[in-house]
Amino acid sequence: MPAEVLLVEDDPADAEPMFNALREVLESARIARARDGAEALDSLAARGTDAYRASHPTPRLILLDLKLPRIDGIEVLKHIKTNAATMSIPVVVLTSSSQDADLVRSYQLGANGYVRKPMTIEGFRALVQELGRFWLQMIHPVRNPDARA
Repeated sequence: MPAEVLLVEDDPADAEPMFNALREVLESARIARARDGAEALDSLAARGTDAYRASHPTPRLILLDLKLPRIDGIEVLKHIKTNAATMSIPVVVLTSSSQDADLVRSYQLGANGYVRKPMTIEGFRALVQELGRFWLQMIHPVRNPDARA
């Protein structure tokens, strides 16, 4: 079964190299992108039509930016980790924030990792390759039996 990745990133300059790197590493992966926190929560809740739900399966990994429009990444993380259907999904915060408070708060809310974004395309590629290999090829997730299919 192909891996499912939800990339939550509003900046196209960051999202494009991350998306491409995920495609390179995880050739059969289905990768969805949410452009803000509200879109991420909609995707995770499978709101909308049957076609939308079919194209947005429950992810096995979420890469989450913190500085998002509409609903920020901290609120998205809080929702993910307090919802029985999504709490077991690994969330790696991938942000440019250098504030220690963001790091501490992310781990307090249950983030599985916190990585500061590199500033070069090559750096993005290397980072996303490592994240993809670790979280989707090496780790065997526990699936919540109450989670939607």
